[in-house]
Amino acid sequence: MLTVSSLTGRDLLRIADLSSAEAEAVLDLAVELREQPKQPLLAGATLGLYFAKHSTRTRVSFSAGMAQLGGAAIALAPEELQLSRGESLPDTARALSGYLDALAVRTHAHAELAAWAEWASIPVINALTAEEHPCQALADALTIRDRLGSLDGVRVAWVGDGTNVLVSLAALGELLGYEVVAACPPGYEAPGVQSVRDPRDVVDGADVVVTDTWISMGDEHERVKRLIDLEPYRVDDALLALASPDAFVMHCLPAHPGEEITADVLYGKRSAIWDEAENRLHVQKALLVLLLRS
Repeated sequence: MLTVSSLTGRDLLRIADLSSAEAEAVLDLAVELREQPKQPLLAGATLGLYFAKHSTRTRVSFSAGMAQLGGAAIALAPEELQLSRGESLPDTARALSGYLDALAVRTHAHAELAAWAEWASIPVINALTAEEHPCQALADALTIRDRLGSLDGVRVAWVGDGTNVLVSLAALGELLGYEVVAACPPGYEAPGVQSVRDPRDVVDGADVVVTDTWISMGDEHERVKRLIDLEPYRVDDALLALASPDAFVMHCLPAHPGEEITADVLYGKRSAIWDEAENRLHVQKALLVLLLRS
């Protein structure tokens, strides 16, 4: 069990905030905590959950993780804070820093997350912004390593909308030795991630096939256009047949069967999606221990 961490007291806003060794340490500790889930490593610690967007897995896994580690999580609904009545973010961050040991923030603009980190004197964790989703990427990497035994040389094929998860997953691949190749339609590419147009080209021989919802939070007004543009990028049995015989599928959820993925694949024997969802808990517990325990 790691007791001293180079991450102690730091923020996690992007995958780039981690070194290769630190990312490996998160995954290794996540495995230890998965095997021995209830340890009072953070007894008395309190995590604030400031969520300006909907959440199931992130919110519940952080809350359950803190409970299993002997600490507590407090939900901070934006509309219930004085922020909604004109108090400034810097003043709120200063006040919360006196009550909490860490703060997880899920919001729209990455610049807002950066402002929380600037004004808070406690570690701030990116629980999702429009630009990155590092906690999800770490859970994905753990799932791949669990299934394949190693990340070295693994080929990960991303199919569909180039979301924040793709950005973080590709950045983490540069640290941990796996390759991410993406197929996205025009206008749906992820910043900084090279992509091609034909999903068959990236899935051919891939070890892992990953997709994400076509209608992310905030994109609902574009639903009709997105369904048309992304139609050729559905992950189905025919596309998956091009991958390695042992390849499996991941999806960060929530999924929409019949849109980005078929029900047969989502619930089929080649799906690692439910293990991936559970790994959110173990990875976030590892992060919390490394950030908070000196």
